[in-house]
Amino acid sequence: MLDDDLANVMRALGHPVRLSIMRILAEQKTDCCCMDVTQSLPLAQSTVSQHIKVLLDAGLVERHAKGTRNCYKLRADRLAEFGSAWSGLFNGLTTTESPVKELA
Repeated sequence: MLDDDLANVMRALGHPVRLSIMRILAEQKTDCCCMDVTQSLPLAQSTVSQHIKVLLDAGLVERHAKGTRNCYKLRADRLAEFGSAWSGLFNGLTTTESPVKELA
């Protein structure tokens, strides 16, 4: 995952409501419609829709039509890719050597 892509995903996950939406989608056995998500949150449907759009744009959620409704589910492949990139980012930032040398 490129740094720009990683930063975009991190921005999308940087809001508590979007994290809640991700948890709601993860707990569902089937795809969720926006109304299903809205019933689990104390927010208006339009607000939930805006947050879902951010998750869609980041590629964390996919949408498909079910009759007249749009349904959503998590993209497991994208989450796995993000997990690997996140882990790799922090592994690359840690070192065993002290960055500041002792002054004698």
